[in-house]
Amino acid sequence: MHSLKTKIMLLTLLITVFAVAVVTLISVSFIRSNEHYQSDQLLLLLCETGERNLDYYFTSVEQSVKKVASFTEKELSGLDDEHLNENMEQTRAYFDQIASKTNGVLTYYFRINPAVSSSVKGFWYTNLNGRGFTEHTVTDITLYDTEDTSKLVWFTVPKFTGKPIWLPPYITDNLDVSVISYNYPIYWRKQFVGVIGIEIDYTMMAEQVESIRLYNNGYAFLTDANGELIFHPRIDLATLADEMKPEIPEGMLSEQTFTSYTFEGKVREAAWQRLSNGMRLYVSVPAEETDGDWRQLVRNVLIASGIVLALSIVVTKFFTGRITRPLKQLTEAAKQADQGNYDFLLNYQGNDEVGALTQTFIHMAAHVKEHISDLNKRVFVDALTSVRNKGAYETFLEKMQNSLNEAPQTMEFAIGIFDCDDLKSINDQYGHDKGDIYLQTASRLICRIFQHSPVFRIGGDEFSVVLQNDDYRNRADLIDAFEKEAAQISSGKKNRWEQVHVSMGIAVYDPEEDLSVNDTLRRADKKMYVNKRKNKNAGSH
Repeated sequence: MHSLKTKIMLLTLLITVFAVAVVTLISVSFIRSNEHYQSDQLLLLLCETGERNLDYYFTSVEQSVKKVASFTEKELSGLDDEHLNENMEQTRAYFDQIASKTNGVLTYYFRINPAVSSSVKGFWYTNLNGRGFTEHTVTDITLYDTEDTSKLVWFTVPKFTGKPIWLPPYITDNLDVSVISYNYPIYWRKQFVGVIGIEIDYTMMAEQVESIRLYNNGYAFLTDANGELIFHPRIDLATLADEMKPEIPEGMLSEQTFTSYTFEGKVREAAWQRLSNGMRLYVSVPAEETDGDWRQLVRNVLIASGIVLALSIVVTKFFTGRITRPLKQLTEAAKQADQGNYDFLLNYQGNDEVGALTQTFIHMAAHVKEHISDLNKRVFVDALTSVRNKGAYETFLEKMQNSLNEAPQTMEFAIGIFDCDDLKSINDQYGHDKGDIYLQTASRLICRIFQHSPVFRIGGDEFSVVLQNDDYRNRADLIDAFEKEAAQISSGKKNRWEQVHVSMGIAVYDPEEDLSVNDTLRRADKKMYVNKRKNKNAGSH
């Protein structure tokens, strides 16, 4: 058997012969790589620091606007002038509380769509001197063409996009101040009502970005998600016409963290980070400043070492390919096992240490997989009824809540709570073994009717079913089938423990009413208890 040690010694000998000859020259290349790495890390560090500061700044504005918008839409009960005025005053009071706690707010406003009301226009508050917000006369929107998105961009762009949006720098009406703004369209029963927004001082935001500097000519700038400039220390974007703004340099929109592009005739190196609102923060520096005086030396070294390295690469590649291939397979298998996937393929059967290690690893993974499968059954399956237990139920609801947090309007499900009536009485009169039969009979019926839905035993006499997809859409038929089959079973059995008497409550998730999965669960539980009292009063059993 040729040992791995022998193979490594042979490879090391070959590498050493070449390494001794070229180590001095290659060290220069290492220096260059190290310097370049340090430069990149410095760019990234500055970028990440700036990103955290700006994210805090922008996120606080977004959250404030969203809170007010949500409040306004919730409280709005009609579009006549009386209801609009009432809603506007409620929003005014709430907005004042929110804006005073939000850093950097220059103005805030709620403007009503002229097509909705010609008399109720909204409000506009400004804080130009930093002494507090005062009400300012609102712009007469009817004087503008609100169908033209190039005019009154803070109003027309949210109106036509139908979604909240950060707008690039502009000079706000009547105040002659450069701002950027976050605007949120307001709807009532799918009808566009108006816009709620906050304008922040462009110069205040610019100061945060402009404070990021590196080397002699490095600076930071900000773009939107499409690469359009939001702020640049060398360009006054607020006063510059759209057609005069510079084109996006080629390479700047790379998805790589580090990128190169050409600006003003010079190659620049940059690192960028995406802000939470989709904007991109760049920290940029001329490439010539990141390179040292050793550039020419590196060029000469690369030419001289290229021939030697080419030969060493051929030899090293030949040997390392044969040695490391099974190790790479084993490493990849270990990564998959670490992620919980034990169905990997290892086909190396060499007569050496790696081969022995491979076979040992295969056997170990098989044992672990079997052990995990056994543990899962014990942890998440109810021993009496063979349905999933309360631990599995809590895990399942947590996953549903995560999905609901991401897209609450697209979720469709219902939760059913089933309580086995009089279990305690059966246990007391006939013994717990008869109570177990009673529970098993009810469990089988629930599983048979709701066969496409997960069933859980969540308490001593309680079960829960989560209805989705076909079971959700056919829930009325399934409920009817459950009641009929339960009655049929009970009528055919004389012994109480062989019958099925179950109180049931099913609640359908309503995004307008339920803020969480637990809200739907609580409603289902209440319906079950209502059904239980009804059954008890009716004396059904």
